Amino acid sequence: MTDSTFGFVGFGLIGGSIAKGIKRSLPDAVIMAYMRSREKLEQAQNDGIVDIILDGVDEHLSECDIIFLCTPVEYNARYLSEIRPFLKPGALLTDVGSTKTNIHEAVTQLGLEDCFIGGHPMAGSEKTGYENATDHLLENAYYVITPTSCSNQADIDRMVAVANTIGALPLVLDYREHDRVAAAISHLPHIIASSLVNLVRDSDNPLTIMKRLAAGGFKDITRIASSSPEMWEQICMTNTDNIAAMLETYIASLTDTLNELRQHNASAIHQLFDTSRTYRNSITDTVYGSVAPEYSFTVDVVDEPGAISTLAVILSARGISIRNIGINHNREHGEHALKIIFYDEPSMNAAWKQLRKYNYELHRIQ
Repeated sequence: MTDSTFGFVGFGLIGGSIAKGIKRSLPDAVIMAYMRSREKLEQAQNDGIVDIILDGVDEHLSECDIIFLCTPVEYNARYLSEIRPFLKPGALLTDVGSTKTNIHEAVTQLGLEDCFIGGHPMAGSEKTGYENATDHLLENAYYVITPTSCSNQADIDRMVAVANTIGALPLVLDYREHDRVAAAISHLPHIIASSLVNLVRDSDNPLTIMKRLAAGGFKDITRIASSSPEMWEQICMTNTDNIAAMLETYIASLTDTLNELRQHNASAIHQLFDTSRTYRNSITDTVYGSVAPEYSFTVDVVDEPGAISTLAVILSARGISIRNIGINHNREHGEHALKIIFYDEPSMNAAWKQLRKYNYELHRIQ
């Protein structure tokens, strides 16, 4: 990788993780960053990640080989005209937004197509901010790269090199195709999850029996409904046409299923579950997709004093941090009584190995 000086406008979870990944692989790289919260940039500087703290978009950016726009999607496009005067010849401008059409259209209007290549690192976390950034957040996650009609192969290769440097999996796509795909595999699922949660809330009885029994499959498929309302409002407003088209198709499929149910068409209902199971089982678990994974498994424990504390001591003795732990009251799919959630995959795998040594019976949540 020949690029050595990187600028960041916005320095939260994704920007911070990209910077940490670059520093891990290229310790001599120079990283400069600007964000409203100077305190977090000072922390990043103390961590040895940020070399130069910027007070704003200024002439320091003229030293950068690649500049990352890492603000919320609705703000990234606003910075284009501010950064433009400070782009040195050959410099690349990119973003990390989860929708691409909006910023690509702004790039075209400003005549920046020859120096802009969009990007979408497809990983995240329920936690936000630089303080939760890691140098491995994007490892084995797809990093979608969206060139413009004026992008040359050499510049595309530079962005591919960035993705490889931080351990991500580069995938070059047309930005319009990216937004269509994201609408189906990420944006629509969030709408469905949130709508399903609200359906249960509105359908529950005064004793909140639905809420009390909501576990297992319901919690699995609605976990993403806990995501930031502000962020998802922005995403829906910047990818509206694609999401609306996918939602329309989905509503039509639900209508078909409703008709089959009313007609007691057993073979059609069987086919629904059979085809979906086959396709779902063909989806690999070796790379991250657009929805942040949950690192968890369940443990078979007896409900007796000290059972949970004993397990916690076993894990803490190995320095394994637990994000959440609790009783799994609804176990319709073979899960055990105690569910443990971890911050990352290495912690989950280490915990699995350690508890196996103590002969705990474990169940991996699919």
